[in-house]
Amino acid sequence: MKLVVAVHFDGAQANAAAVAFDAWDAAEPIKTYVSPIAPVEKAVRRAVDLREVSCVMQLLREHSLTPELLLIDGFVHLDTDETPGVGGHLHEALGGAIPVVGVSKKSLPGLSAQSEVLREDEAPPLVVTCAGIDIGAAKVRLRSMHGRKRVPTLMKLAARLAKNKE
Repeated sequence: MKLVVAVHFDGAQANAAAVAFDAWDAAEPIKTYVSPIAPVEKAVRRAVDLREVSCVMQLLREHSLTPELLLIDGFVHLDTDETPGVGGHLHEALGGAIPVVGVSKKSLPGLSAQSEVLREDEAPPLVVTCAGIDIGAAKVRLRSMHGRKRVPTLMKLAARLAKNKE
């Protein structure tokens, strides 16, 4: 089982959501999970927001989840020197045992064009960074995910669940 995870912060609380799937081209999840988390510390200005890592870890513990891979909305690495982003810190918190793929709609100045993935002809590319899995394999799998638009269906669902809109 693979998981798409998303975290939404609202003041001193957060919702962590996960969407479980087996096949990369799945249109529907196997199961969904949501964990309300409170209280949540305030974000530290001008630093990687590591609050998401603890929220995802709590979600995994609370629901006894041991996925074969995590897919997040965000960056695993912030540059070509592999400076860890949220996904990198998450991969480390998981002891490096679970691959983490980060997907973002925006790029960062320190990332190469090698991390870009086109899912729709006229849309800007998505940016993929990863740990524990080859970048080429991660890009191929992201491209195969269900959804006719730029962002895969299951990633949109996880974001909606985290925002408590489903």
